[in-house]
Amino acid sequence: MFVKTNTTGFADALTCEAEGLESLREVLVQVGVEHLRIPQVAEVDQYKLVMTQIVSVAPDERGQALLGEGLARLHQQEREHYGWGRDNYIGLSPQPNGLTESWGQFFVDYRLRYQVSQIADPVIRERFQRVVDQSSAALTRWLDSHCKHPSLLHGDLWRGNVLFDHDGPWLIDPAVYQGDREADIAMTEMFGGFGAAFYRAYDSVYPRSEVYTTKREIYNLYHYLNHYNLFGGGYLGGCERGMAVVVGFKS
Repeated sequence: MFVKTNTTGFADALTCEAEGLESLREVLVQVGVEHLRIPQVAEVDQYKLVMTQIVSVAPDERGQALLGEGLARLHQQEREHYGWGRDNYIGLSPQPNGLTESWGQFFVDYRLRYQVSQIADPVIRERFQRVVDQSSAALTRWLDSHCKHPSLLHGDLWRGNVLFDHDGPWLIDPAVYQGDREADIAMTEMFGGFGAAFYRAYDSVYPRSEVYTTKREIYNLYHYLNHYNLFGGGYLGGCERGMAVVVGFKS
């Protein structure tokens, strides 16, 4: 078994992570996906999370394809609401949640507005707040009109949160909630590491929408804002690019 210790400063961080892992496992079992796996949680408390140890290897095309196919089938399973029933965490940051019928409202309020509110620089914070305020109504309508149903999302799907062994892929370190499945796919393009075989396999099961490229910039704005708040100015350029897209929805 692998023992992960809590270094976040939040007492319930590992409990939220364990709940996310079990939620992902439950849906993958429901849809009959066996080749995309979730570590088994043996024990969890505020100090440690004991789970399956994975002996990782470099991913090959087969592993990337299994990841794409399995994720698409996970995303096809329709959920009842957007959001999540409790607050959780994305990396070292709190991730507030709620349940709603509007994907656009959830994303604008619980993702963009929250992260903007955490910006330390008052000039940048106030400028970004104006952009979100002025664009919120139009952006909410647009996101609602281009999301078919809520899907269970991994929520933090960059290359460091997928491991591979000789049998295929594993998902780790989730920040789960229910939302537009293309939010997960958008993040796979943020830091690289997902090969062409992944996208071919995903699209063969659940093709991305015709407006995916615009969504990608909007959804990754959340992650750029989070990284800017955590790590500083190296991520400000990504925030500015995302805000430039949001400005286009000005009401």
